[in-house]
Amino acid sequence: MTIIGTAYSPWFFWDGRKDSQWAQALGPMESPVEHGSNRTYYAHIIDQYYRAEYESIFGDMPEVSHLPLLRGSVQSAEVRAARKAMSTEDQENVTWIYVNMGKSIAAYERHLIPGESRFDQYVEAILNNDNQTAKTILTSDEIAGLRLFIGEANCTNCHNGPLFTNNDFHNTGVPTAEGLPDDIGRAGGTQKVLADEFNCLSMYSDAEPDDCAELRYMVTDGHQLERQFKPPSLRNVAERGPYMHAGQFATLEEVLNHYNTAPPAPAGHSELETLNLTEEQIAQIIDFLKTLDSPINTDAQWLIKP
Repeated sequence: MTIIGTAYSPWFFWDGRKDSQWAQALGPMESPVEHGSNRTYYAHIIDQYYRAEYESIFGDMPEVSHLPLLRGSVQSAEVRAARKAMSTEDQENVTWIYVNMGKSIAAYERHLIPGESRFDQYVEAILNNDNQTAKTILTSDEIAGLRLFIGEANCTNCHNGPLFTNNDFHNTGVPTAEGLPDDIGRAGGTQKVLADEFNCLSMYSDAEPDDCAELRYMVTDGHQLERQFKPPSLRNVAERGPYMHAGQFATLEEVLNHYNTAPPAPAGHSELETLNLTEEQIAQIIDFLKTLDSPINTDAQWLIKP
């Protein structure tokens, strides 16, 4: 999924196991299959290269130069032993530095907002009763695809609102990914976010308890959560293949054919119903989805490579 527009999302990752941008940003850094490092090592990086910038935002940075410089994953026995040998104060200091890294990344990501697409221009023309201009913005096939999208194709059951996602979780019968472990989706994500040391109610959160309603009142168990996944934003979706939570489908045609035939879910209950759309109608929906492409609406300084 894209990070563009995620400032408006209450849940992150396909199973919603994180509940803020900053908590999500921390996940990949200690994930053994992504950055594969550990928070003590990151504290050294901040100390060596970014101490002045860090202190200008967060105040005095704790001393970390005496801590072991280990580059391994948090799953490494050496890293785990070194962390266990650290004092409680040092462990807490390192974690606060790590948390502030996540909040810094989130502050940057909040600048990344989708820009105006041809669809947005079309909507603006319609709202202004300028039908003549509207007809010059979208083709007849794109308009037909829009009608299908909000009509008989049932796309707005999941993909609605300004970002074309309802930020909820749905079982749409997506097949399992060959060679990967079984993924139970939201059924596991609820337990992970409740146990997350960086969730909205944690000591590291800047939110007040009343700001954490999604976490406090979410449905946490039940068969209906099995293999439910978060529908991503459809803005710029034509540029973001492969699709689904593990890249099961290479093209939008494959995605639409899946929804059209509504196969049984590998587990849980699929919400899909057979649509019986024609090949032409599927092509029209894809034509419409391409009208959602747009540049990022942010200052150019935020898009320069570091």
